[in-house]
Amino acid sequence: MCGIAGIIDQGAGFGRDRLRAITQTMRDTMVHRGPDDAGLWVDEDGRCALAHRRLSIIDLSPDARQPMGNEDGSVLVTFNGEIYNFQELRHVLEASGHRFRSKSDGEVLPHLFESLDAAMLHELDGMFAFGLWHRPRQRLLLARDPFGKKPLYYAQGQGWFAFASELQALTCIPGFNATVDQDSLALYLLLQYIPAPWTIYRGAQKLPPGSFLELDCAVSSSGEPSVRRYATFEAREPESTTPRTLDENVEELRVILLGAVRKRLVSDVPLGAFLSGGVDSSLVVAMITQELRRPVKTYSIGFEGTAESEHLFARQVADHLGTEHHEQLLKADALELVAQIATMLDEPNGDSSCLPTFLLCQYTRQFVTVALSGDGGDEMFGGYGRYRDTLLEDSSWFARASRSLRAGRWMTPADSYLSPRWLMFQPEEVQAFLGDMSPVISNQLANWRKRLNDSRLPLLHRMRNLDVATYLPGAVLTKVDRMSMQVSLEVRCPLLDGRVADFARTVSAADCWQQPDDTKRILKRLAEKYLPASWIRRKKMGFGLPSNAWSHEEILELAREFLLSSSGRLSGLIDRTALERLILRQTQPGSFSIYQMWPLLVLELWLRKPRIAGSDPH
Repeated sequence: MCGIAGIIDQGAGFGRDRLRAITQTMRDTMVHRGPDDAGLWVDEDGRCALAHRRLSIIDLSPDARQPMGNEDGSVLVTFNGEIYNFQELRHVLEASGHRFRSKSDGEVLPHLFESLDAAMLHELDGMFAFGLWHRPRQRLLLARDPFGKKPLYYAQGQGWFAFASELQALTCIPGFNATVDQDSLALYLLLQYIPAPWTIYRGAQKLPPGSFLELDCAVSSSGEPSVRRYATFEAREPESTTPRTLDENVEELRVILLGAVRKRLVSDVPLGAFLSGGVDSSLVVAMITQELRRPVKTYSIGFEGTAESEHLFARQVADHLGTEHHEQLLKADALELVAQIATMLDEPNGDSSCLPTFLLCQYTRQFVTVALSGDGGDEMFGGYGRYRDTLLEDSSWFARASRSLRAGRWMTPADSYLSPRWLMFQPEEVQAFLGDMSPVISNQLANWRKRLNDSRLPLLHRMRNLDVATYLPGAVLTKVDRMSMQVSLEVRCPLLDGRVADFARTVSAADCWQQPDDTKRILKRLAEKYLPASWIRRKKMGFGLPSNAWSHEEILELAREFLLSSSGRLSGLIDRTALERLILRQTQPGSFSIYQMWPLLVLELWLRKPRIAGSDPH
């Protein structure tokens, strides 16, 4: 994994030396993403600068230093991620006359995109974000992988356009607008994260997953970026007229997933795997040890003094699969680390599992540079408890009628899902905080509701599609990327492989879920080939903070100290009276919610984080 950045001078008149200095400052805000090496390229005319921080994984030699170009240097690229099929692409390119100087995966990009044909994005198998500058045509191409595993932000100001792996890098640019965006604030309060294309700052946007951006910088052009999608995930029922059995589908998935795991074991540095003891990570490890017959080191963390820790399950699975297992037991003290986590984030993320994810990555990095994980299994194959609860409610006339009676109207699937199961605060609560809900956010909520109420698809597919478009890239993958990159650890996700995703798109709702509690059905059937069924079917625990990591009173005291103090930043952005009412309500018996209080604390502490907005190195 790496950190990338770049600036196009569209009339700002920075000059070559100043452009270099600004870009270098941007790059070096992300040393944690690439501690092994750094590169910087500035065009002779001072029009474009590209920068790179390198975490060396494939080809550790200086030949693989970025930014890198094609043979004549007419096309330059700065790249973050892994291209798993780079060797196949390289062979094809070499056969057509291209010459390479390194053995790295990123070097295929300037050759592959010499014609600036965005259709070539479909040829890439991997996780990536890159910026590519075509010197003869004065055009910039930015692209992001289909699921958004690798981040990419961009901004446009007076006479300049810039991009970077992290939002904080963009704040280094003179004139960057670091005003907190009200629509993004509303989305954070609703979701506990900010989905693409929004960012916390009014002056920046995220490139959405599976999208590319083109910017024509020729003198005759308008200089406005164009963003288009090239990949989406849309689950649907299989179209085959010959139904396949569950066993046949399980076998097909086995072959596909085995290929996904195999290609992610290619590395020139030490590699291991996360192991929580849950279905997804256990299945990935089983593929390595039982199918590929390869030794692997596995890593888990646990929390002292709680039954909510998965480390004993992980140890049990490791013994069964014969891995070299490493575990670390920690004191569960969330309050001690909440400020540290908020400071690490370039953009607020209220998912409390950021903390254990960081601790796991920090521990794992002591041993390896690359780790495989089970992320994506729940979204791809319908594993969340909220899917089950919504489906059971939707299938039960009595349950829906009871809720409808309480609500005074007939409840739809969207009402069931867009409840505290999915939204941190309800729209009316967010409206109380902000005084109003903008048409942009109202339309976004309406689009989510329309998607969930579209009866042309089974409800499970509707929920999966919504989560893959929003929750997976906005919360899960962002959390994994930021926490792993803080310690320079690369994390690879076989369950988000392109072929696995193609298979998951057409898995029937029945193969994903069967009443009353058989979630992620096809994935569990596959896992049962390697592990006892009783282990696979034990209650899902999740990778969050154990309840003894904090007490209600400690959290509320922290909230009063930070949120309601005279120096509180959040109370200057939302209605203070509504905030006071919320904290008072949280003190009532049965009303406390860590899913509301933790994100608010993270947001407040993030807002207090020192800024380098608009800092100019000259």
